[in-house]
Amino acid sequence: MGITRQLAEFVAGLRFEDIPPDVTERAKRLILDISGIIIRARNDAESTPSLIAAVEKLGLADGACSVMGDERAYAPPAAALLNGALAHSLDFDDTHAEGSIHSSAPIVPAALAAAQMNDASGKELIAAVVAGYEVQIRLSLALNPTAHYDQGFHPTATCGVFGAAAAAGKLIGLDADGIQNAFGIALSQAAGSMEFLADGAWTKRSHVGQAAQNGLMCAVMAAEGFKGPVQAFEGRAGFLHAYSPKSDPERASADLGATWETMRLAVKPYPSCRYSHAAIDGIVALMKEHGIAAEDVEEVEIGLPETGWKIIGGSEDKANPKSVVDGQFSMPFCAAVAVREGGLAWDDYKKHLDDDTTRALAARVTPVVDPRAEAEFPANMSGVARIKTRNGAFEKLVVVPKGEPDNFLADDEFRSKFDGLCAPYLGQEGADRLADSLLALEQANSVSAIMALSQARGA
Repeated sequence: MGITRQLAEFVAGLRFEDIPPDVTERAKRLILDISGIIIRARNDAESTPSLIAAVEKLGLADGACSVMGDERAYAPPAAALLNGALAHSLDFDDTHAEGSIHSSAPIVPAALAAAQMNDASGKELIAAVVAGYEVQIRLSLALNPTAHYDQGFHPTATCGVFGAAAAAGKLIGLDADGIQNAFGIALSQAAGSMEFLADGAWTKRSHVGQAAQNGLMCAVMAAEGFKGPVQAFEGRAGFLHAYSPKSDPERASADLGATWETMRLAVKPYPSCRYSHAAIDGIVALMKEHGIAAEDVEEVEIGLPETGWKIIGGSEDKANPKSVVDGQFSMPFCAAVAVREGGLAWDDYKKHLDDDTTRALAARVTPVVDPRAEAEFPANMSGVARIKTRNGAFEKLVVVPKGEPDNFLADDEFRSKFDGLCAPYLGQEGADRLADSLLALEQANSVSAIMALSQARGA
């Protein structure tokens, strides 16, 4: 049986009852996490107004599907697009270290739109989202993420469209033939360029939203009988051959249904590229352990795996970010903020991007490829922080950054992150109602009722 067919049969056959309880509990927390991010981004991301205006211009701001944090209703593809772009706009969404990928941002929004189209239950939504995670992550692992990045692709979006198609297709009732067909249609929609790194463009956000939108549309097209190629993944011009020179196709289906990649998703404590997080953890720990004051820091050296170094540290202009996107992918900036703030929060971008003291400190941060971090990659996005002060030099290797499965967030940390993101817009009572409903998602008869709780006051 070909890879495309194996994945299609897995998606179509997966039932909520088949999923181990720890996987369903993890999925609920991932959905909670991405919901808080969407609500904050709807109200606070600088790219949001233009995106909303474009949807309005296209006549898509009238329908039956919700965007979290927004009182309006949108056409299904617009809701998937907006929720998907918003989910990725803060760079605060979950990650899979070995796959070098974000999962919830393209998958949950497609699933939410499909769930509202079909009045799905919470259990149906959870099963669909888990199916989407498993497809997207496994495709990234099979591509060889570093080789895929080197080709200029962003795997969150390129693989995400297939995860979105799987989740949406499951919710609209596609059988294995239909899911396979949706994958074939999605093959022509797999896109996402890393060129945004050159100038801080907003396309990293939009192409994740477009993966959600296109995945939904591909599933609906398949449901209506539109035909796609049957070997979307393993074909001569299929995804695994066309998008990477070093793919390992067997990884896409290895231990399918026995090993749950969903459990290897990490949740971010900081709204920046995941490759920066181990180093930030190291800086925060060193500052506390040794009583280091920000004004005592003379120089900082950050050790990264080579793939991470290329993305957040491999050019001189990384020390001079001009936008939020630049800052999110600047190890020097993130390190400087961590030194001054004892961490990194979303509101720190507005506070520090034009701060002369932070910029001067960022200029004294040197990212390097570290052999210890490289040895841990790709299983871990490790990092080394070395801080030189007037009183001595200090170093810390962080192998497993906070939020990874082996160093996961506690329930109160989840709620703290969620409340900090959305309580300003929902109020604390509203945030509590939404969080409680999402954490009991399997009890919901209708996803639409939960989506109604996400509407922001005065949005």
